[in-house]
Amino acid sequence: MKWLLLLSVVALSECVLYKVPLVRKQSMRQKLIQHGLLEDFLKTHNFNPASKYFKEVADLAATQPLENYMDMEYFGTIGIGTPPQEFNVIFDTGSSNLWVPSVYCSSPACSNHNRFNPQQSSTYQATSQTVSVAYGTGSMTGILGYDTVQVGGIADTNQIFGLSETEPGSFLYYAPFDGILGLAYPSIAASGATPVFDNIWDQGLISQDLFSVYLSSNDQSGSVVMFGGIDSSYYTGNLNWVPLSSETYWQITVDSITMNGQAIACSGGCQAIVDTGTSLLAGPTNAIANIQSYIGASQTSNGQMAVSCSAISSLPNIVFTINGIQYPLPPSAYILQSQQGCVSGFQGMNLPTASGELWILGDIFIRQYFTVFDRGNNRVGLAPVA
Repeated sequence: MKWLLLLSVVALSECVLYKVPLVRKQSMRQKLIQHGLLEDFLKTHNFNPASKYFKEVADLAATQPLENYMDMEYFGTIGIGTPPQEFNVIFDTGSSNLWVPSVYCSSPACSNHNRFNPQQSSTYQATSQTVSVAYGTGSMTGILGYDTVQVGGIADTNQIFGLSETEPGSFLYYAPFDGILGLAYPSIAASGATPVFDNIWDQGLISQDLFSVYLSSNDQSGSVVMFGGIDSSYYTGNLNWVPLSSETYWQITVDSITMNGQAIACSGGCQAIVDTGTSLLAGPTNAIANIQSYIGASQTSNGQMAVSCSAISSLPNIVFTINGIQYPLPPSAYILQSQQGCVSGFQGMNLPTASGELWILGDIFIRQYFTVFDRGNNRVGLAPVA
């Protein structure tokens, strides 16, 4: 009996699931609209979501253009240092670096955000390495250091991260996050920095080499990123596993995209990146233009694609078929409703000609499908949210 009890305790200790609550806040786009700055921003910033994934289409040799986060709404809190200094970060499966503003930064954007002070941490270790993260009209430049990062109850020791020294651009002042915690593969990390998840796994701090994400449609609470396990209460049915087609971003193959049984894009198959760091559903400019036409969307002066709210009940599902399984998106998912009206959740992006047809399955998709990011088996698991 004593051995049975001991075994049960061991089993329980191996299944610890570390959860980081995510909160949904006003997006940068909403803040710019509120301050009457969005039109000027769009005139001076050539916004192309593809520049996050393809350096050749970015304004600079870039790894992570800020504008991709203009619609980002989900943030979690982490602590860095001893004692922990708190930061709101995007848990971003579309990048691989951790960076936060620092006291070395005098840019206006830094003055409005939490800043890391190495002198207040007894565990900080400095380096002489630099890091640059592109914004599209400049870049966050900074230095790399090591410290303990607290993530949902996990003490990730000796974690390399970026401390910003410059964050040019007055619009960054309105960004609703302090920094970014990248959860993609090490192969795309700037300056070869080890990502947080890799460091956590290498230290044996979690029992399974995976993390999972649930994004609630509730404006205030319920969203969560879970490290080291899967909580089946967040989804219905079974997880369907999709092998990765590239171990850089969380990239998969999509069979087709259909509406009313007819292919509207990706008819011969295409690639897609599952990205928590992109709010909308992005695809090739021509394909997105066709979809906007199908759903009756028209462009407004502030660059958004307006849709009649009364049309939502009559619009069809848009179905993504992935690895033989259909994943329908109802109009209530791909039309975003607010007090200001209704807008399309689709966004076009200009892609390099050699890249083929690429789609970004952002939060609009993830809100409908609980997602497991399985590093141990290089695959993504999808199931309808509960």
